[in-house]
Amino acid sequence: MYSSNAIGHFHEESPSLAPTAPPCPQPPPRPPSPLASRLANTTTSNNAIASAPKPWSTGLCDCCDDVSSCCLTCWCPCVAFGRIAEIVDRGSTSCGVSGSLYAVILCLAGCSCLYSCFYRSKLRGQYFLEESPCTDCCIHCCCEECSLCQEYRELTHQGFDMSIGWHGNMARQKRLAAKVEGGMTR
Repeated sequence: MYSSNAIGHFHEESPSLAPTAPPCPQPPPRPPSPLASRLANTTTSNNAIASAPKPWSTGLCDCCDDVSSCCLTCWCPCVAFGRIAEIVDRGSTSCGVSGSLYAVILCLAGCSCLYSCFYRSKLRGQYFLEESPCTDCCIHCCCEECSLCQEYRELTHQGFDMSIGWHGNMARQKRLAAKVEGGMTR
């Protein structure tokens, strides 16, 4: 049907009961991200992850708690860093390569702390440790030796023998697992 308006133009009248399009379906709610799940206070299972990061096993200035790692870090920080980096990288880089790169950066630029602070961040992420007393880069720039000592002690506390590297620790873990399984048979 057509009708005219005051100006004399004709336009088509729309029927009053015109069909309408169905409503657009709403997407289903998205599940929470893995990080959000970690951070949520979940106590539904025995394996629930705590909502707050864990404290370090030792303090930043507790260097003398482990005199051997303290001496290693003070006199050969490139070796201490290389060992830390090999464990944190899960064996993808060797102690020698990481330690050498640390030594080159230290000798040429004098700011190896900018390289080592990234490994502190990786370590904290792997073991869900708190960022304290300040940011990782700030700690490494102000207290390089203390931070390396703390990271070394933390990995030792986590059960690693730092002197044998990642692959040595994995071989040791397999031997211990085989010994436990072998000892449990009747």
